[in-house]
Amino acid sequence: MVVRFSAILAAVFPFLMLGDPAYGSDTQKLADEIDRHIAGHWRETATAPADRADDAEFLRRVYLDLTGRIPSAEEARTFLADKRADKRARLVDTLLAGSRYVAHFTNVWRTWLLPEAGNNFQVKLQQGGFEAWLKEMLVRNAQYDEMARELIAFPIEGGSEVDLFIGNGSGSPLPYYAAKEFKPENLAAGTARVFLGINVECAQCHDHPFASWKREQFWSYAAFFSGVKSKRTMDFILPEKDEKDKRELKIPGTERVAQARFLDGSTPEWKQGANSRAALAEWMTGSNNPYFARAAVNRVWAYFFGAGLIDPIDEMVGGDHRPSHPELLDILAREFAAHHFDVKFLYRAITASQAYQLTSASASKSPEDRALFARMPLRGLTAEQLFDSVAMATGFRDSGGSDNILSGLLGNNRSARAEFLTRFANRPERTTETQTSILQALSLMNGKMMSAATSLERSETLAAVVDAPFLDNERRIETLYLASLSRKPEAKELSRALQFVRKRSSNEAYADLFWALLNSPEFIVNH
Repeated sequence: MVVRFSAILAAVFPFLMLGDPAYGSDTQKLADEIDRHIAGHWRETATAPADRADDAEFLRRVYLDLTGRIPSAEEARTFLADKRADKRARLVDTLLAGSRYVAHFTNVWRTWLLPEAGNNFQVKLQQGGFEAWLKEMLVRNAQYDEMARELIAFPIEGGSEVDLFIGNGSGSPLPYYAAKEFKPENLAAGTARVFLGINVECAQCHDHPFASWKREQFWSYAAFFSGVKSKRTMDFILPEKDEKDKRELKIPGTERVAQARFLDGSTPEWKQGANSRAALAEWMTGSNNPYFARAAVNRVWAYFFGAGLIDPIDEMVGGDHRPSHPELLDILAREFAAHHFDVKFLYRAITASQAYQLTSASASKSPEDRALFARMPLRGLTAEQLFDSVAMATGFRDSGGSDNILSGLLGNNRSARAEFLTRFANRPERTTETQTSILQALSLMNGKMMSAATSLERSETLAAVVDAPFLDNERRIETLYLASLSRKPEAKELSRALQFVRKRSSNEAYADLFWALLNSPEFIVNH
């Protein structure tokens, strides 16, 4: 019998396990369940899965997924040289405990909850306070149900212009309400999409043409937000008051009044002065809710694999979309709830699975492979991932300034990162659609940042490579590959690079090689 040393540590010294109560055997049990169900479908369909990703491919993938950037050359070199059998799990633990995890998933959750920030200047202007609130949630690893309750039941009557634009010192969910224009119908559609995996927007004006949702159901759900009131000051929509016990809403264009009712058809048992949104939050995150946990794990699965177990991820209920692996979806939802909605437990289990650790370099290009998760698909990098990865690879140091758009409006300098993110704010939610990343790469290819990053005078990485007296040509080339692609060059690649460098007999050859690596298809996608 093989006993995991990490499991012994977890039992004897739980305080060493990075504060994660789900660390240990439960993580591996769920990973094994994932693999059992995925492999079962491979057998049923006679599908040959791709090979296991090598250490370099896994390293780059998990860094991008958990921290939003590629590893440094030194981080890559250290991991590749590590001979411990459990080094992949150890790496995941290290990344989840780091500050980069918090920064990255602040971006991820802001994109999910505030998609309007991509094309709405006012929302973009107000997102700082919301990001501060998300960061606070992530720093203390708040349970997912806690985050949902706090967002849905947030009292807006105490909110102010300060909360909207810069937060109140600890962040605020208020910008979420502003992004939805404080309208009950927008708040209903947004919360149902993210937290329940339900697209009810089409039922706002008429019964849903393809699903079972009725117009009456939509407005009954929106009635929970009927007490949210706003006012317009100049061009800005600001909070006004919060009638907490209001729970009815007139259906536009009719004389009918919808009473607050949950989307499963049940009616709250109201008490005198009960808070309507608090009641909705309790139902939504309750143990009897049929949607909440399933929607969460499906969204997380789609994040790591490029497609959900039910796809699209916000049309899980009421339509013709069926889960590709129904038993697995049920197990993931059940275990997520049983582990107190700890998202890190879910991340650990998924990244520990063999399904996640398959290579993307498969001979089969069948579209069925994607639905069967028989290989890892290529996923486009977000603007944040691309910029931060280039900065890590090259040692790029911003000239200063703020990432906050409000700072720029006040006359302060904006950072190069902020300018880049503004340029590429609009991107598809489905990460397997990589066109946006290609456009971003073209901009980098001809942009000021790339020019500086691959300059012998201004690039920290290049300067360190060419000036190191203890490095020969082969080691210099290897370092550039590790810095950009997180792997060592293959024999043929090394041979060609050596010929190129010797033929040029100039340090400029290393700059040109580095430029080519950073603009290669391998660099601009997560694979």
